[in-house]
Amino acid sequence: MKHSKTPPPPGEQSTRGVKRFYPDPGEGLSPQQVEQRMREGLHNGDSGVRSKSEGQIIRENVFTFFNLLNFALALAVLLVGSPQNALFMGVILSNIVIGSLQGIKAKRTIDKLSLISAPKAVALRGGQRYNVRVEDVVLDDVLIFGAGNQICADAVVVGGECEVNESLLTGESDPVVKQPGDPLLSGSFVVSGTCSAQVEHVGAESYANKIAGDASYMKKRSSEIMDSIDLIVKIIGFAILPVGGVLFWKQFFVLGDTLQNSVVSTVAAMVGMIPEGLVLLISLAFAVSVIKLSARKTLVQDMYCVETLARVDTLCLDKTGTITEGSMQVDEIVPFEGFTEEQMKEALTALVNTLTDSNPTFMALKDWLPNSTAWRAAEAVPFSSARKWSGAYFSGRGCYVMGAGEFILGDGFGPYKGRAEGYSKNGQRVLLLARADLSFDDKALPEGLKAMGLVLISDKIRKEAPRTLRFFADQGVDLKVISGDNAVTVANIARKAGLDNADKYVDATTLHSEEDIKRAVKEYAVFGRVTPQQKLAFVKALKEDGHTVAMTGDGVNDVLALKEADCSIAMASGSDAARTVSNLVLLDSNFASMPVVVQEGRRSINNLQRSSSLFLVKTIFSALIGVLFIFINYSYPFQPIQQTLISSLTIGVPSFILALEPNNDRLRGKFINNVIRMCIPAALTMTANIVALCALAAPLGLTSEETSTMAVIMTAMTGFIMLFKVSAPFNALRGTLFFGLLTAFILAYSFLGGLFQLAELTLPMLIALMPLLIFAIVFMLAMLHLVDHVIANSQSPVYPYRVRARMRRRKR
Repeated sequence: MKHSKTPPPPGEQSTRGVKRFYPDPGEGLSPQQVEQRMREGLHNGDSGVRSKSEGQIIRENVFTFFNLLNFALALAVLLVGSPQNALFMGVILSNIVIGSLQGIKAKRTIDKLSLISAPKAVALRGGQRYNVRVEDVVLDDVLIFGAGNQICADAVVVGGECEVNESLLTGESDPVVKQPGDPLLSGSFVVSGTCSAQVEHVGAESYANKIAGDASYMKKRSSEIMDSIDLIVKIIGFAILPVGGVLFWKQFFVLGDTLQNSVVSTVAAMVGMIPEGLVLLISLAFAVSVIKLSARKTLVQDMYCVETLARVDTLCLDKTGTITEGSMQVDEIVPFEGFTEEQMKEALTALVNTLTDSNPTFMALKDWLPNSTAWRAAEAVPFSSARKWSGAYFSGRGCYVMGAGEFILGDGFGPYKGRAEGYSKNGQRVLLLARADLSFDDKALPEGLKAMGLVLISDKIRKEAPRTLRFFADQGVDLKVISGDNAVTVANIARKAGLDNADKYVDATTLHSEEDIKRAVKEYAVFGRVTPQQKLAFVKALKEDGHTVAMTGDGVNDVLALKEADCSIAMASGSDAARTVSNLVLLDSNFASMPVVVQEGRRSINNLQRSSSLFLVKTIFSALIGVLFIFINYSYPFQPIQQTLISSLTIGVPSFILALEPNNDRLRGKFINNVIRMCIPAALTMTANIVALCALAAPLGLTSEETSTMAVIMTAMTGFIMLFKVSAPFNALRGTLFFGLLTAFILAYSFLGGLFQLAELTLPMLIALMPLLIFAIVFMLAMLHLVDHVIANSQSPVYPYRVRARMRRRKR
């Protein structure tokens, strides 16, 4: 809505079906009008983006296909009176608890950070000023804003004058002057001055929340690991029920086994096919990463984003809050002929200690100059947006003024204008310092002003930014700096921060079509004057080009792009909307935490690939023998509790320990391909063992209990061979782990055989054991050699597609 410069007269009018109040700017709404607005729900309590409720988080972790399938299998063994065979549910319940607690913790932390950081607003009601809660601000309230206040609702200035920083909304860091009739947007900050403003929109109707509302869609989880596991679970899900049904039919109706044994054997086969521990392992590994990162002041809202960030090949950076601190710094002072640098510093120190300005350039001078001066001002004129200067008169020393050169000297600034414009093109803000012998003329500039020199001020670059940018460049990650500021200014800041290709910049206002954007994201590294919608288009174009994209941001203008990115990182000092939609929140707003997150992701993924291969051995093996025992005239040789013993010692315990080892190797290949290559030899060996065992069982006269015990021993031994390969090369931890677990299995068999329903070794079992062990070792070595040979002769390189594509682009 466009507002006239003159506010409407006090009274009532109707706009879009809502009766509007236009109170006297000096009186505000009456108590009765405020009460009416609250009844109508026209207050500021609504928000465009909400975090999930705790109930939603718990339901999402409980009601999955994976969990429901396990609940059904546990119920089946309980109903036939075999509760010990339901121990596998401990893993499922642990997985639910870990996922739920992590989600709830992240929700509670992010809920403490609000879009409107000022907890109170000053409202004029009935001629009196009241401190009211931000959520209790109503439509048509008259609010009082001063320097440092954040605008808590869209409003129109009705009195006074101020400068506003709208960078969280537009991305542009330069303050904007606001006079009566000008709009104030929620989420922006008052930099200087004081004004009164009438509220135009509240809650979900505010500008900030409308942008945030566009990001309210559900974002698809980005995790190659979990996508791979989901694919495995889906395949198993389609196969497990018919396989389980046929196994039960064969066991109960064909072989004539008891109902309890038939159910227990069927459940054992089905549980073995489900990698339940793998999901728990992934949850625990990422949970440990979350805990480690929290110590580095990094809030992880989505556990799997740690993995995604480790796979990122393109990082889009918002300038403000990421490369820069959001404040200004003095670069240097340039004295003109007849004046010295020391004279300029002395005068500037006196001005800084006299004036009470609070704009960014003044604060930069205040931080740079000494805190004390012997000069005493006789008269001072504060900065105003209309004057564009401020100054003070010091008796016996003269009058000193600093500000915009054109406003101070007028046409007299001509000789210095070329130099000033040269500095401006380098991304610096230029102030003129001038002096005169006479004092102000009724707060007007004195006559006889002479230019002393220029003060050059620029955005303060974070100390850690160059090191962080270099880290990502060294890792082969393409960096894109995107900002709402002038493209030349952004490019110069990026160059100072050490960004490669900072000279390749473009003004986004020249990009009019989708094809322009697709071309630009390939050719340029720095983008200026970018709108929120263009940021979103940039991320989409990069993803369509096959990139895994991460995005950093802190403002409402970043929300759409943050939501679309594969991994989004927000600064805690930014807007609530940005924090809510992001996967990671840097609680100290320190971009230097990013390399630590990447390294933690690499440790998790590399170790998970190694550990996951142990789990998928069991899954593939169980699926193969599940189908096999449909067609051979033998009972299924395992029970759930026996599967628990094998899985715990050869898979579960070693997987969790190995998954937590240090590992910063760069990622190679796809998760599912790497894991399958490692686990197929062991799975085929285990299956061959069972086939050989079935062939020997009848000639040696083994009972079903003895056959089952032999199956457990042979499967466990093959698991330990696999663990040996995975643990190599051995160190103290891996050596202790391997031999400790092997000893634990021998002790469990010797002293807890009854619990695990294992028979004592007999002479026929010993006769079969040695040739079977030799067969297992030879077969395993043959399979390992075969798989390595296939990989070596494969035409597909080990490197992932994106790395190959990037290498081809560089060659071109």
